Amino acid sequence: MARSPKTSDEDRPGSRNIGALRALWPFIAPYRGIMTLAISALVFTACVSLVLPLAVRRVVDNFEVDAGMLLDRYFAAALVIAGLLALGTAARYYLVTRLGERVVTDIRKALFGRMVGMSPAFYERIMTGEVLSRITTDTTLILSVIGSSASIALRNLLILIGGLALLMLTSAKLTGLVLLIVPAIIVPIVVLGRRLRVLSRENQDWIAASSGNASETLLSVQTVQAYSHEARSKERFDEITEKSFVAARERIGTRAVMTAIVIFLIFAGIVGVLWIGARDVNAREMSIGALVQFVIYAVMVAGSVGALTEIWGELQRAAGATERLVELLNAEDSLREPSAPRPVPEARGEIVFDDVSFSYPSRPDVSALDHVSVTIAPGETVALVGPSGAGKTTMIQLLLRFWDPKTGRVTLDGTDLRDMARSDFRCRMALVPQDPVIFADTARENIRFGRPDATDAEVEAAAHAAAAHEFLMALPDGYDSQVGERGVMLSGGQKQRIAIARAILRDAPVLLLDEATSALDAESERLVQRAVDRLATGRTTLIVAHRLATVKKADRILVFEAGRIVAQGSHDALVAEGGLYARLARLQFTDGMIEAAE
Repeated sequence: MARSPKTSDEDRPGSRNIGALRALWPFIAPYRGIMTLAISALVFTACVSLVLPLAVRRVVDNFEVDAGMLLDRYFAAALVIAGLLALGTAARYYLVTRLGERVVTDIRKALFGRMVGMSPAFYERIMTGEVLSRITTDTTLILSVIGSSASIALRNLLILIGGLALLMLTSAKLTGLVLLIVPAIIVPIVVLGRRLRVLSRENQDWIAASSGNASETLLSVQTVQAYSHEARSKERFDEITEKSFVAARERIGTRAVMTAIVIFLIFAGIVGVLWIGARDVNAREMSIGALVQFVIYAVMVAGSVGALTEIWGELQRAAGATERLVELLNAEDSLREPSAPRPVPEARGEIVFDDVSFSYPSRPDVSALDHVSVTIAPGETVALVGPSGAGKTTMIQLLLRFWDPKTGRVTLDGTDLRDMARSDFRCRMALVPQDPVIFADTARENIRFGRPDATDAEVEAAAHAAAAHEFLMALPDGYDSQVGERGVMLSGGQKQRIAIARAILRDAPVLLLDEATSALDAESERLVQRAVDRLATGRTTLIVAHRLATVKKADRILVFEAGRIVAQGSHDALVAEGGLYARLARLQFTDGMIEAAE
């Protein structure tokens, strides 16, 4: 279920100002050259714009003196200025938009690179859909600011500053009157801007929650439909999305009120100043051209203030988006890579669990493993059996270092996993999970995922070994058939055989099979079991299984109960010993089946 976003301003230390945008600088800094060119083009177009009223004043004041020559000269000049403005604006647009796209691309790459390496503990605290929302929706807001709003804001700021300076040169008296209304304009921007920041962040949080809920539901759509939960799921999604709309409506309303107040104050001030200016012209204290020049600059200044007010709201939203992205980039992973990783020793495949205890963060009071100690010799095949939740799969996850033990240590060939880079020791393991992961690609590329540099012949050999070749060749395009998102075009058994082929292709010294044959029919299971037996030869193999027929040939069987190893030995010895394993065996086999299997 989607979590409700926090909306308290106090809960977000960086949300009180747009200083959060400073976090974007490391991504912008490598492109200082493009940024400098863009700013140069921007300054150029702003300066050209500020020149126009000067020309208008000269035309108005000298029109009766030499109208023909002035018309020819100034209209020709207007064409030149228009050309310069067009070139400068086009250059600014190209450079700024390119910079924005480049920076956002880098941010998305950095975010994905960070997220794909986070441990499972991180995804216990945040929904995958919310992460995707931040990578897409929030970066789109930042693109809008870097690729548009920031340059427009800077251009209007330059026009504001330049326009005020030229207003002062035109008429210090009228400019002084204009400046009297500035405090009245700033107050609503500051007061309402703070409220706008909070609403912007709340809106973005609800959008992320909506994405998380939609992702969770659609990824489980068959289960939702099987239990006739379509209406309930729609109701929940509608509720979250409606809250997003309410937050957006409040944000839009606040921004509209701020815009209305600012624009009214600006133009009310201009009207008042024009009234005074008109009286000065009437009293011959000011020329008509000077008044026209002042009016144009006043309109330009007013327009720039109005634009800055609008852009201020965009900057608030971008600041909130930046905070959320920085949260991901700076997120602490409970599993940390060693600062100086030890080299991985020569691969033998010895695995040691030394007094290991572990509890999942979501249920810290329940021990998934309770002081487990076991040594698995190189090349040994060890089966892990026991009731569901006894700790079997947890052993596999700790060995892959998806989690770290609460106490004790896990070693590979004598080296603690925490002392090695995760990528270094994981490349020596091949995993076949209980729920095989199939990517939206061809069957061939799904198998090649186990070893990206494998040839087509090696891929097909692995498929043969996993009893997958026959059904793959029956697909419309054979190995090159698209299998759909999450392998939707394949049956459960077919997906599992592809996962086994992937592990075979990896050819790693440690093989981890977590219920690897659970979804196979009897014939496929027999074929795959033979492939696994061949694959396990000379490799350290851990097999998690509920179906005891698949582990009878293991060198050793570890029996788990409540996070502890309660017995270990061969199949025959454990059956003779009685206890939990013998009870499980009696439930699964009849005497005749046991004799036939023997």
